[in-house]
Amino acid sequence: MNPPEASLKEAFIRLMESPTGEVLVRVEDFLTAQGIEAYLVGGLVRDVLLGRETADTDLAVSADALDVAAKVALALGGRYVLLDRENGIGRVVLGDKTCLDLSTFDEDIEKDLARRDFTINAMAVNLHRIIKGTADIELIDPFKGREDLRRGVIRTVSENVFAADAARLLRAVRIAAELGFKIDGLTEILIQHDAHLIAAVAGERVREELLRILAVADGGQSLSYLDKLGLLTIIFPELAATKGVEQPQEHHWHVFEHSLKTVAAVDFLLRQGKWEYAGEDVLDAVPWPAVVEQHFAEEVSHGSTRRSLLKLAGLLHDIAKPQTKAVEADGKIRFLGHAPDGATVVAGMLERLRFSAKEIKLVETEIKHHMRPTQMTQVELPTRRAIYRYFRDTGDAGIDILYLSLADHLAARGPGLVPDGWREHTRVVEYVLVQRFEQESIAHPPKLVDGNDLIAVFGLIPGAELGRILEAVREAQAAGEINTRDEALEYIKRAILKNSV
Repeated sequence: MNPPEASLKEAFIRLMESPTGEVLVRVEDFLTAQGIEAYLVGGLVRDVLLGRETADTDLAVSADALDVAAKVALALGGRYVLLDRENGIGRVVLGDKTCLDLSTFDEDIEKDLARRDFTINAMAVNLHRIIKGTADIELIDPFKGREDLRRGVIRTVSENVFAADAARLLRAVRIAAELGFKIDGLTEILIQHDAHLIAAVAGERVREELLRILAVADGGQSLSYLDKLGLLTIIFPELAATKGVEQPQEHHWHVFEHSLKTVAAVDFLLRQGKWEYAGEDVLDAVPWPAVVEQHFAEEVSHGSTRRSLLKLAGLLHDIAKPQTKAVEADGKIRFLGHAPDGATVVAGMLERLRFSAKEIKLVETEIKHHMRPTQMTQVELPTRRAIYRYFRDTGDAGIDILYLSLADHLAARGPGLVPDGWREHTRVVEYVLVQRFEQESIAHPPKLVDGNDLIAVFGLIPGAELGRILEAVREAQAAGEINTRDEALEYIKRAILKNSV
């Protein structure tokens, strides 16, 4: 539900009392001295009227925006970034998080607003009037954006908005998700008609919008909506092959639907959404210590967190099932090798969308090892050696994969979830987490010996054999079989004599 309407003056007084307002005062002083007129436009005006905090500060100026942005950055001690040469958008970065995006209006501000995307973003207020606090602050709103704010509707300014900039196709879904709004019916039809245009959008821009969609709670619903609008399989063409792919009988959904449900399950497990197929007792069984909550809030690269990337891994974790599907003589369906094959495929997909190397490595590792948590044990809890090997192979993705495996479980069973199987799975996850945080030596055993010791003490020759011996020592440490340097040397001596390392 939208916040109560406030007068324009009250809304912008609150803005001017904020840190953003302090920056705008400095910007307006500079622009006035240069004889440049400026308007607040876009997301900032929208969010001020909604009483929301915003990271978007857009200004339309009556001069070359690229030149003005460079000068503003210099005058305010900030940094200039050329954001979009084709559309003449320059960014001023002040400090760690404050960004001002400047564009040019050529004739009058209303013509500029007519080129914008959605009515709720096509409103403007004169910056000078706000700074001076005059009582006659005017909202320039030629497309009834304020009324659409009241109605909670996303509506295009014109029929050619997506042809002018196809990234707006994703932006419509993202803004709707962030604000809890609905996309107008005619706008939905336009999106479906123009969905193919998203294929030509630069990967960096698709990545940014996609990550912002995934950052919102109930990301699974937003991805399902992208599919309904015809956008999802254009962004990820490889997903199209998963539609209609049948799975073993323990799976409630085919591969594509299972993948979407896995994202919804990740939201549920990370306390960002609901799971309609189970009660709170299912969630209560899932460990959620503060250290894990902080872990998933960690930023991976600009615009991404572990939480948002785990949702992405959930969407793509079974991408290789179509090409690895085999039906045995007894009718049993198998997907041998789909996890490592899928990791390779997904790495290429994310490179195409210009994800960072760190983001790609994390998602690739999560997908490659998403079945490992359930493979660590069959009956008993995992051994210390098994836990060591797990974190050795998964690195800092190990915690994330534990929750991906739980989400995969929920999305496999759906309404047919077996309580005993779920309790066993969560018990293993909790045990591994406790061991990871309380027994640091399991994941990262301290170094007792190194290659120089093997050469000096045992006369071994440098090479791959040294690494194999040192890895065996680390496993024995993690298993609690050795704890000191002397014990490590004795272990190596026995192993060499037996030629069993």
